[in-house]
Amino acid sequence: MNTRMRRAAVAVAATTMAISLAACGSAKESGDQAEKSSEKKGDDLKIGLLLPENQTARYEKFDRPIIEKKIDELTGGKAKVTYNNAKQDATTQAQQIDTMITNKVDALIVGAVDAKAIENSIKKAKAAGIPVVAFDRLAEGPIDAYTSFDNEEVGRAQGTALLEALGDKADGGTIVMMNGAITDPNAALFKKGAKSVLDGKVKYGKEYDTKEWKPENANANMEAAITALGKDKIDGVYSANDGMAGGIITALKAAGLPKLPPVTGQDAELAGVQRIVTGEQFMSVYKSYPAEGIVAAEMAVALAKGESLDSIATSKVDNASQKGIPTVLVPVVSLTKDNIQDTVIKDGIYTIGEICTGKYKTACDKIGLK
Repeated sequence: MNTRMRRAAVAVAATTMAISLAACGSAKESGDQAEKSSEKKGDDLKIGLLLPENQTARYEKFDRPIIEKKIDELTGGKAKVTYNNAKQDATTQAQQIDTMITNKVDALIVGAVDAKAIENSIKKAKAAGIPVVAFDRLAEGPIDAYTSFDNEEVGRAQGTALLEALGDKADGGTIVMMNGAITDPNAALFKKGAKSVLDGKVKYGKEYDTKEWKPENANANMEAAITALGKDKIDGVYSANDGMAGGIITALKAAGLPKLPPVTGQDAELAGVQRIVTGEQFMSVYKSYPAEGIVAAEMAVALAKGESLDSIATSKVDNASQKGIPTVLVPVVSLTKDNIQDTVIKDGIYTIGEICTGKYKTACDKIGLK
């Protein structure tokens, strides 16, 4: 892991979490299998890590190295992490889980491509005695633990920021709603949170569920919205993440708008942060990937050893088939040009030099990023 990621992991671990794995004993969730595994498993573990896609920069750039590094630290370098990315293909991910089961991993961390379609694979892992940590997306099936962000709060933060940006158009203005993929349960939570703020205040000129979260699909949807509504009739755009915001803004520019309407985002991707610096994008949602990744690693190692999650999980959630899943939800922050310094720079996600390259330097200077 590079210096930046080490900095981020250490900073977040020190400032946002005080999680210890000191507690031990058998996990009730794992029953007799956990009792058995706790007797024979030390740090020499095999952990499977399956992430859903590579369209969003976070999974490869942040989540994977953070999780792998933390597992290494927790096991004194003795654990082996086997990694695969499903590249947004649910069938591929099912095959990857089958391979992990065949290879007899001691625990699985899974960011589901399709939260419902993965249920049968989770059941197979459970039958094989392999505990599963649902990472970032609440998968269906008998999962043993879950960590993510407060996803409704993400939507509320986006909606609140959009109303702020709309100003006097916040009452009765027309927006385009660009939601994420319907296969991702988080997308529904983002939408729910945003609409809890926006309903009754703005008009939804057009609304889309964006296939596979792809920026090119968001771009095509935005072009259709502009054609249907007229470029002068769009007061703002709710975009569920930064990648889509990029596609949306490209479409808005191509339409020749004299001034871009405010556009939201999520994930604090570098390109998104740079658009915020220039004013092309109004906001993003900063989510502490180090905090989430550290928790996922701790959960996986504890479950692999047959230990309790009582000292890690701070709450519980239910999916359609499982009640009381031990859960950690990490807080989120609304990111605008006013707090770039106190969020992504302070936590070591990016340096000023990385954000303020070339054409962005003048805009950075104007908002005090030097």
